[in-house]
Amino acid sequence: MSKRIFWLAGENSGDLHASLVLQELTKRQPDWQNYGIGGLGMQLYGFHSLFPFARFSVMGFWEVLKHISFFLKVEKSIRNSFLKNPPDLVVLVDYPGLNMRIAKMASNMKIPVLYFISPQFWAWKYNRIFKMKKNTNHVAFILPFEEKYFKKHGVKASYVGHPIAEEIKIKFDKKQFAEKHELDVNKTWLGFLPGSRDNEIKKMLPIYLQTIKDFDPEKHEFLISKANSVSDKIFSKILQNAKNPNPVIIDSDRYEMMKHCDLLVVTSGTATIETAFIGTPFIIVYKTSKISYQLGKRFIKIDRIGLPNIVLDKCVVPELIQSEVNAVNIAEKMKNILHSESEYKQIMDDLRKLHEILGSKSVSNEVSNIIEELLTGNSLEMIE
Repeated sequence: MSKRIFWLAGENSGDLHASLVLQELTKRQPDWQNYGIGGLGMQLYGFHSLFPFARFSVMGFWEVLKHISFFLKVEKSIRNSFLKNPPDLVVLVDYPGLNMRIAKMASNMKIPVLYFISPQFWAWKYNRIFKMKKNTNHVAFILPFEEKYFKKHGVKASYVGHPIAEEIKIKFDKKQFAEKHELDVNKTWLGFLPGSRDNEIKKMLPIYLQTIKDFDPEKHEFLISKANSVSDKIFSKILQNAKNPNPVIIDSDRYEMMKHCDLLVVTSGTATIETAFIGTPFIIVYKTSKISYQLGKRFIKIDRIGLPNIVLDKCVVPELIQSEVNAVNIAEKMKNILHSESEYKQIMDDLRKLHEILGSKSVSNEVSNIIEELLTGNSLEMIE
C-alpha cells in the first residue's frame, strides 16, 4: 500500500541530509508520497514542499523572535493538515525549535514520529531527551557519543552513522582544481568559509577579508566559499568594499576547496564537521548577535562549540568565539598552525580518527530501514 510521509527539514543542512534518505527510500518505495517542508535537494526526489524553504533559514534567539508570526502560521497550517488528512509517519530532521513542537502535536494525534538527527540536548535544554522519549517512536542519531544518553533514559534510538560520509565526494584532484580555478599550486592555499546565511556573511566575510591582508599574496592563494543560499548582492557588495587582493570565490566544488587548501577558517556550523571529515586542518570561528550570545551563555552547558572537538572530547582544532573573533586573532592562529609542523600533523591525525568514526555506517540505508520498519510494523533493533 502507498504511504504518506510528512517531512520537516528547516535548514540547508537538513535538506541535504534528508535528500540522501529520500534518494534511497524512493528507489525502494516509488509509490510512497513524501511532502512537508524541505528544500531543492529533497524536491529532486519527488518531495512536495508546502512553504517557501528560504523562510525557515534563521538562526539565534533574537533572529527567530523577529520571525515568530511566520512560524506560528506554519505550525497552525501543519496542525490543520494533520487533522484533515494525517500522514502515516512524520519524519523530523534536526531543527528542534519547531520540530520538537511538531513531535508533540503528532504524538497527541497518534501519528508515528521518527526524529532524524536529534537536538543537541547534551549542550543545552537537556529536558528535550525526555520529550523525545515521550513524543517519538524512534530517534535516528548521528553522533556516536549520544548513545550513552539514550541508553540511560530508555529512549528508542539507533546510531545511523553521519550523513557527510555519503554526501562528501571529491571530484577533482588538486591539479585539476587549480586549473579550473586558475590557482598556483606552488603557493600556500588559505580557505575561508563564511557561512550559508546572509546574516553570517554580513558578520564574517568582512573579518575574513581583513584577515587576508595579513598574508603575502605572492606566497598565498586566498579562497572564499560562497554558498548558493547566500545573496549575490550582499556578497558582492562586501567584496567591493573590502578592496582586497582579489580572492578566488568558490561557488561550486566546495568539498574540493576544503580538501585541497592547506588551512581553512570555518564559521561554526555544518561546515565544521564536513571539514573535519575531509581532514584539512582548520580553525572554528563563531560570532552571533550580542543578544543571542548572552542568552546562549546562560543555557549552554558545554565548554566547546565545534562538533569535531565535542565528538573526540578534546580540543582538536582551535576555536575563536564572539569577542575573540577579529582579523588579528584569526591570522595569529593560522600562522601558529602553519609554522608548527608538529601541531599541523597532530590535527591531521586526530581528524583521521574522526573520519573513521563517522564513516562507519550508511545513513541512507539505515534511516530507510527504520522508516520501512515503522510503516510495516516490523521490529527494530534499538538501544534500550
